[in-house]
Amino acid sequence: MAPLWPARVVALALAGLLAACANRASNTPEPAPTPTTSKPPAQAPAPEAVNPGAIALFNGTDLSGWTQRGGKAAYFVEGDAIVGETRPNQPNSFLCTQREFSDFILELEFLADPEANSGIQFRSESRPDYKNGIVHGYQAEIDTTQRAWSAGIYDEGRRAWLAPLDKNPEARGAFKQGQWNHMKIECRGARIRTWLNGIPCADLQDELTPKGFIALQVHGVGDRQTPLRVRWKNLLLTDLSARR
Repeated sequence: MAPLWPARVVALALAGLLAACANRASNTPEPAPTPTTSKPPAQAPAPEAVNPGAIALFNGTDLSGWTQRGGKAAYFVEGDAIVGETRPNQPNSFLCTQREFSDFILELEFLADPEANSGIQFRSESRPDYKNGIVHGYQAEIDTTQRAWSAGIYDEGRRAWLAPLDKNPEARGAFKQGQWNHMKIECRGARIRTWLNGIPCADLQDELTPKGFIALQVHGVGDRQTPLRVRWKNLLLTDLSARR
C-alpha cells in the first residue's frame, strides 16, 4: 500500500509544478510570422504611339523628299537628326517637304544653339507670283532669346506675328535652353494650335492658307562667320485630311 502524503505536502508540490509550467511558457519565444511572398510592383503598360498611323517625314538617312529654298544655309544629316547650319550673308533658308499637307498633327523634337533663330513652317508656299517665290506661310517659332516665344505663330513673309506669347507666361516658361524640346502643331480647318513640351502655347483661328508644305527654317545671321546650328529629329506627321 502506497504511503499517504499529508494534504499540505501535496498542495505545495502542485503549486510548484504550476509555477514551473507558467515560467516555461513565458520564456517561449513568439513563433515567427509566416513569410509572405511580396509581389513586384506592377509594370506600367507600354505607352501607345502618340498618333498611330503617323508617317516619318525624315527617313533617318538622307534628305530624300526635301527641297531647299531661299538662302544657302547648310542642311545635312548627323546621327538621327537633320542639322541646319548658318552661312554668312544669306537670307532665311528653308528645307521644305516635297509633299503638301492640309489638316494634320505634326510632332517633332528640336535642339537649337543659343542665339540661333529658327522655326517650323507649315501650310507654307513658294509661288512665282508672290515676291519672286519667297517662302511664306505659318511658322511655329523657335526662339532661344529671353523673350521665349517658342511655339508662338509667326506669318513668314506676310503679316508677321499672329499669335505671340506675351500674354502666356506658362508657355514662355516651357522652352528648355540647350536641351531637346518637343513641339506639337495641330491644324484642323481654320484652327491652328501648338504645344511645347506638353504646354499649350498658341490657339489661332485663321483661314488664309488651308494647305502647303512643311519646312525647317535657318534664319539669316548677317555677316556672322561663326556658324549656329539647329537640329530636328523624330518628325512624325499624322494626316487628318482623310479622316474628315
